[in-house]
Amino acid sequence: MPNKVVITGGTGFVGRSLANQLSEAGYACTLIGRHRPNNLNGHGFAQWDGRTTGPWIKELEGVAGVVNLAGRSVDCIKTPDNVDQILRSRVESTAAIGEALRQVKSPPPVWVQMSTAHLYGDSPDVTCTEKSPFGYGLAPYVGQQWEKAFHEALPDQIRGVIVRTSFVLGKNGGALGSLMRITKLGLGGTVGNGKQGMSWIHEYDMNAILQRGIENEAMSGAYIASTPNPVNNKDFMKALRVAAGIPIGLPAPALLVRFGAKNVFRTDPELALYGRYVVPERLLTEGFRFKFPELKDALAELV
Repeated sequence: MPNKVVITGGTGFVGRSLANQLSEAGYACTLIGRHRPNNLNGHGFAQWDGRTTGPWIKELEGVAGVVNLAGRSVDCIKTPDNVDQILRSRVESTAAIGEALRQVKSPPPVWVQMSTAHLYGDSPDVTCTEKSPFGYGLAPYVGQQWEKAFHEALPDQIRGVIVRTSFVLGKNGGALGSLMRITKLGLGGTVGNGKQGMSWIHEYDMNAILQRGIENEAMSGAYIASTPNPVNNKDFMKALRVAAGIPIGLPAPALLVRFGAKNVFRTDPELALYGRYVVPERLLTEGFRFKFPELKDALAELV
């Protein structure tokens, strides 16, 4: 089955978007996840618990590649239990895939592994590339443990590609929908001081990078998946208001964000108050061309 791709953790927003785009390119996709989606859109499905091998491993036999997107959402309050689940869901699922790949007779030639640009920490004054040092804190620690688990699990004969993902903008999921709802209520102003970095990528380009990882045998190691043109929060929210045709956006001071995030949206306020600037140096050097390098064009297409 040379044109089949298995997407573990594939039932979320990015996984379904990737499967749809790969299908248009001629691939058959099988999504591996905890729960069967209501609409598979013609894709295959196999169930797993995200931490052990099982009957799902037969889906890996003779396929073109496996893409691992598994991991609990970070869009939550960082209680000890949630932090434990965020880390374990990434490390344990990655280890399970490595074990599964060692059990199949004809494993795929490539494993494309999701990671995070949060590795580089949060700074309004630094623009990071793949060569930059990692940051300090919970998110960089989780990212490093995730990539460590991947390196330990990757079989010797399989090419490994790590994709350090930024904020993915898409039509049918992710944070853009929530931001649009807030913007339409007139609340889409600057968040905090507005200087925090918004490193973003259109879902089409995100999927194209993952597809390139499957197909391009020269790709190996870690890549940042983000537009070459990150912006600060103030400029991002202004561009979103313009795209949505909303002239007014009330600002959200940091104190209000901290209260609202925990008590209304039940999420971590640092997701909105902190950010980073990253650029995809390796992809650009290797000739990857972004379809949506500019925020204005990306939002115009999505909104």
